[in-house]
Amino acid sequence: MAGKKGFVLCVCQGTCPSFTEMNIFGVLSDVRRAKIFDYVCLHPQLCVGDGEEFLKVLLSGGETQKLYVAACDPQMQCKMFRDAFEAVGFDKAKHFALDIRNKTTEEAVEAIKKLAEENP
Repeated sequence: MAGKKGFVLCVCQGTCPSFTEMNIFGVLSDVRRAKIFDYVCLHPQLCVGDGEEFLKVLLSGGETQKLYVAACDPQMQCKMFRDAFEAVGFDKAKHFALDIRNKTTEEAVEAIKKLAEENP
């Protein structure tokens, strides 16, 4: 049985100026309705301690085969999530990162769809 494809939208507390042109709930709704992923969720700040715990809990059951995260710089995501991935045995090669800062709602949705299409 194939594992699940999950999507997390991280919004830098929702206060970062780079998210002002984006309706984050619109992004989540559009992505959810597109049925690209098995689940979608929102986290305010994955790069802090509770964000790491969130990832551990989310991935600990082993059901998620691929995790797509739309947030900040992809290289930063890889560094920031490394410990959480290692703690639960999640293959970091199955993490697909996307920088959505300074995008509109429509631009973010299109970028997320493209990321999923290029990394099925």
